[in-house]
Amino acid sequence: MIQLQNIKKVFRTEEIDTWALREVNLEVKDGEFVSIMGPSGCGKTTLLNIMGLLDTPTDGTYMLDGKDVSQLSERERTNIRKGTIGFVFQSFNLIDDLDVYENIELPLLYMGVPAKERKKRVTEILDRMAMSHRRGHFPCQLSGGQQQRVAVARAVVSNPKIILADEPTGNLDSKNSKEVMDLLLQLHEQGTTIVMVTHSQHNASYADRIINLFDGQIVEHTEL
Repeated sequence: MIQLQNIKKVFRTEEIDTWALREVNLEVKDGEFVSIMGPSGCGKTTLLNIMGLLDTPTDGTYMLDGKDVSQLSERERTNIRKGTIGFVFQSFNLIDDLDVYENIELPLLYMGVPAKERKKRVTEILDRMAMSHRRGHFPCQLSGGQQQRVAVARAVVSNPKIILADEPTGNLDSKNSKEVMDLLLQLHEQGTTIVMVTHSQHNASYADRIINLFDGQIVEHTEL
């Protein structure tokens, strides 16, 4: 599903080059659950952004589901992301002016899914996430755990092949963290490919494999 070959990322200014990634080689199989760990500033989020086509590598090749997506235009990357990649962020990234239903529906609107199909999918995912009773509430009326469940629902409503999660439990207490991790594990068991950045060794243990980054390089692979 994901194949990175000699991926490099450097941020250049007039005074200095800052290397975020150095010759990263990584494969993620279809349906695999991979955790990425490492100290702050080691390149974890940069790597996830490149996988999610939110950023492009300075050098190297990125093959996504058999297609070279290393140097596509922003429009081309946006078109591939639709329906292929779902994102879950630490900060939830819900839209304050939209209620729960509308936040979840948003990706389907971008994809041009007909109204009847949108209603069916959003209703099903609300039931699945046990959030039907909150469908008319706004993000400010929800707990942190509820907001993250809505964020997960929004990420999966388009049935993406890949879920990319960046510290998905970073702002949650232990109870809500477990709920979110159980949701991701359930999605994985249903065949979704998941790549998750985390600082938590416990959360990382949900995965099939842990990848450790240090100074922009992969230093260790651990099979679980």
